[in-house]
Amino acid sequence: MEVTVAMAVGVLVGALPVVGLLAWWWNEVWYALPEKFKLSGTGVRLPAGHMGFPFLGEMLTFLWYFKVVRRPDDFINSKRSKYGDGAGLFRSHLFGRPTIIAFAPAVSKYVYQKDGDFILEWPSVELVGPTSLVAVNGPSHTRLRSFVTNAINRPDALRRIASLVQPNIVAALQSWAQTGRVNAYKQVKKVTFENIGRLFASLEAGPELASVDELFRGIVKGVRAQPLNVPGTAYHHALQCRKKVTDVFKKELEKRKKMDVHGLGSKTDDLMDGLRQIQDEQGNRLSEQEVLDNIVSLVVAGYESTSLSIMWSTYYLAKYPDVLRKLRVRLSKV
Repeated sequence: MEVTVAMAVGVLVGALPVVGLLAWWWNEVWYALPEKFKLSGTGVRLPAGHMGFPFLGEMLTFLWYFKVVRRPDDFINSKRSKYGDGAGLFRSHLFGRPTIIAFAPAVSKYVYQKDGDFILEWPSVELVGPTSLVAVNGPSHTRLRSFVTNAINRPDALRRIASLVQPNIVAALQSWAQTGRVNAYKQVKKVTFENIGRLFASLEAGPELASVDELFRGIVKGVRAQPLNVPGTAYHHALQCRKKVTDVFKKELEKRKKMDVHGLGSKTDDLMDGLRQIQDEQGNRLSEQEVLDNIVSLVVAGYESTSLSIMWSTYYLAKYPDVLRKLRVRLSKV
């Protein structure tokens, strides 16, 4: 009996490394090996990399760098140091899917310019809206991009944006200087969303804008979560936030439509009116749903990135006063 138990324990202990090795190579055998045979003779190769464990892939490593260490760039850098820069790509397995990650600017530029070849599956269409710029492809994307670009990137639109944003930023900087010490991340996010509210739908700072801010935070958290529409999950909460924030903008849109009917007009010069009024060469305009979806998706896409860019700019200008001095000299000559 003792010999049998000892043998069983020995077999179990000896089998663990084998099982671990099989698990480590399972995704490679399941996903990468068939692709290698499929691509053989075509001159195309899969990029270097490894797909990790079954189902989990490399998610544990990914979460370690993103959530624990708080240095997301190190996830990419660890791959670059292991596999080299090569073609600017490496393969992995993240969020339950085989994945190819591009880190070279040239590769990213190629992907962004190939509208019809790379179909967007993230973020979820339910969160950004089915008629938003980031959710449509092909001719529909080209059409929408033309409308949105004309509404926000033309010289007159950029001048209008600057005139709306600059006074609020200057007032915030003066307030921070008087305070002496501030939490840059929180304060920058606050002033950024106040500018977004004013710029996108002429919403002024107050309780309504603060509630809209909370709703967008919920949406952003859902964008980064697994798309499980189950009560209690971040994704389910994000869908609820998305519905509520759309209702806020829809209410504002309906108010403006009523004003138009009565000949009052809404001279707000914000993005909502810009998207409502702009026409293509045939005189066509965006539908109400397209206006709402694109306002929501633009805020989701730009909220975090804009506030973080301003925060880091503020941080480095404070850290390097000689750069700030040169910038002031340069701006005084403009």
